[in-house]
Amino acid sequence: MRTIRFNVVAILAMVAILTSSCNGRQSQNTVNEVKDSTAKATVAQVTVPGPVPGTVMTKEYVYQMGKQMYFWGWPLVNMHNRVLVMRQVPEPGLNGGAVPVAPVGQLCMLSDYITPAERYVACPNQDVVYGFGIGMLNESPIVLQVPDFGERFWLVQMVNQRTDGIGGLGAMYGSKPGFYMIVGPDWKGEIPQGITKVIHSNTNMVVVIPRAFMNNTPEDKAAIQPLISQVMMYPVAQFDGKMKTKDWTKAPAFPDANKSGGGQEVAFVIPEKFFDELPTVMKEVPALPGEEALYGLFNAVLDAAGKNPEFKTVLTKAAVDAEKELIEPLRQFKNVGVPVGNYWNTTKNGAAFGTDYLSRTAAARANIFVNQPIETIYYNQDMDGTGVELNGKANYTITFKKEELPAVKGFWSLTVYDEHHFFYQNPEKIYSLGTKNKDLKFNADGSLTIYLQNKKPDGDKVANWLPVPAAKFGFLIRAYWPEESMVKGYTPPAVMIVK
Repeated sequence: MRTIRFNVVAILAMVAILTSSCNGRQSQNTVNEVKDSTAKATVAQVTVPGPVPGTVMTKEYVYQMGKQMYFWGWPLVNMHNRVLVMRQVPEPGLNGGAVPVAPVGQLCMLSDYITPAERYVACPNQDVVYGFGIGMLNESPIVLQVPDFGERFWLVQMVNQRTDGIGGLGAMYGSKPGFYMIVGPDWKGEIPQGITKVIHSNTNMVVVIPRAFMNNTPEDKAAIQPLISQVMMYPVAQFDGKMKTKDWTKAPAFPDANKSGGGQEVAFVIPEKFFDELPTVMKEVPALPGEEALYGLFNAVLDAAGKNPEFKTVLTKAAVDAEKELIEPLRQFKNVGVPVGNYWNTTKNGAAFGTDYLSRTAAARANIFVNQPIETIYYNQDMDGTGVELNGKANYTITFKKEELPAVKGFWSLTVYDEHHFFYQNPEKIYSLGTKNKDLKFNADGSLTIYLQNKKPDGDKVANWLPVPAAKFGFLIRAYWPEESMVKGYTPPAVMIVK
């Protein structure tokens, strides 16, 4: 949404002109008064004071500010620490044999759906072949190769350190195959011959996540390999105008040195270390327009803590408490996004958060690296149609009337997650249903019923069965490249308990 900024000088001058026109004359005194007042207003805008250095702070004040700073900075510190992990990677490969990782400035592609062992990004899906890479653009611009995907849905998501989307590269943008150069905010170099387009990031960190849709068939898995072999990323110094290729089926596997505990996502934000890292992160990420005052307030507290060890202890406690009281509740889908009916929520400003700190942090905790709405709309659910939490001790159904099926130009899917927002590992290895499944059974009236239950159902229901854990669970509907009707508003059907 475009923000309109009002210029005080222009408004006051316009008032003077209109007033004089209405009176049929122009008063020189009035004009002089307007000039004087506008000058004072301009000076006032420029000289609005911030915190006074050395101001006394109480421990209570530092504690309360610390919790706010933790909530605000959680996604930014999360991203900062992901870079540190990538700096340990020797070459593009699979961390723990599951997660695509690569040295900074490069990426790695999977060659199949992501596996249930993945614990680096909550709420994965098995609709696309993923890739992942991080660039530090102050070290070097990077070149991203995009092959000709033809009619296949594809998207290269790019986000800055705030997790806001940059560029716009994919089927929904009508993007062409070629070489895309990504540059940072201070870049002033020359564009090499053969570059298709330059994409500008407003932070030096950029995360690049290619996605290409793949049907759940051996034939499509084979067909996609020559395409994804051309998806590569490298520093601009390696660009020679020729499409490089790599057989991603041969990507090496590395031991996972960053294992999570209890099936949860790898912790990229450690409360006890947060306030050691935040000063660096705030220097990495420039203030958005209008955030200068916020940075001033936060830096005043950080400066005070740097001089007073007792304040540092208070900030650490604030971080630990904020993680438990503010961040952890956002793991529940019911606490994330905007209600759209039937106890479904959606994120309306995904990857375009701006100063919506609540939505940014909520997405980072529940489902980091969400796409912009033009790319994907997400609907999250962890309650049935009566508002009771979902639990696999019961059986459920969700029935889409023919006209209620997600209207998409790309694909849609419904994916089940355990309480930690990862795949529920089941013997049948079924984690989602949707466009990729060619054997779904539709009802005679064109509607589609999905069966959500822990135990395998009978007969034809098996094709439409999504196994769920025998405990708390939730799920997401993804609508990739949604039609305009979905962008304007859509309410998925209620989840019904089977009695």
